Amino acid sequence: MTILIFGSTGQLAQELRRRAPDATYLSRAEADLSDPDTCARAIRDSGAEAVINAAAYTAVDRAEEEEALATVINGEAPAAMAREAAALNIPLVHVSTDYVFDGSGSRPFTPGDPVAPLGAYGRSKLAGEEGIRAAGGPHAILRTSWVVSAHGANFVKTMLRLGAERDRLTIVADQVGGPTWAGDIAEACLEIAAQLGRDPGKSGTYHFAGTPAVSWADFARAIFDRAGLSPEVVDIPSSDYPTPARRPLNSRLDMGTTASAFGIAPPDWRPALDAILAELGARS
Repeated sequence: MTILIFGSTGQLAQELRRRAPDATYLSRAEADLSDPDTCARAIRDSGAEAVINAAAYTAVDRAEEEEALATVINGEAPAAMAREAAALNIPLVHVSTDYVFDGSGSRPFTPGDPVAPLGAYGRSKLAGEEGIRAAGGPHAILRTSWVVSAHGANFVKTMLRLGAERDRLTIVADQVGGPTWAGDIAEACLEIAAQLGRDPGKSGTYHFAGTPAVSWADFARAIFDRAGLSPEVVDIPSSDYPTPARRPLNSRLDMGTTASAFGIAPPDWRPALDAILAELGARS
């Protein structure tokens, strides 16, 4: 299967490269998601048998001031991709987010639960989901959460830096979710694309996130323990760490339908964290 992948340098795209080196990767210069027509044209001209969208506007706080741009990149561009993929009858795998939910309660959200984004980023990602579904072609919308890897900027790398610099850190403890290794997401995307190519009837919305659920504070403790760092971690509520965009308190995602449809088991973030630390040379 020949695959066209939007994104070339992000966390997910870099892990996809390791697993699918023969795929075609489009950088921003080659397919700028702020120009949806170029994305559709790239698919039309590629001859690909499947498309994975690994690119997005991910600046959650900045999106509060740039919602129009975020909506073009996260909403209109994926919709344009989906329409072109549908016209060619090839599958599109698109990565979305737990931010489409309001983060209420404590049970894991299922794909069919009502959506209610708290901010601009979530609204922009929801617009993309709606556009993909409306296109009517073979597709999988894969919602994930708390993406981490050895690449780019993410919580693991931030904690390693701060843990080496400070003796005491205050970290939010009332936001709970599943840290998800970009490598696991990459493998899931490739497997889902292959299965959709054989069975378009599996089209739909799915969840994929690391287990077990953990708070940011406890995830930080796990990072420090595995990296041999020993700063004191002090739990604080989200109200003590205000940000321009509200974060969901509950980012738990139910992966039952993903397992039943594609045979993909929920990934355990603990061995994934060990792999990330080993790659960064930070394993104790």
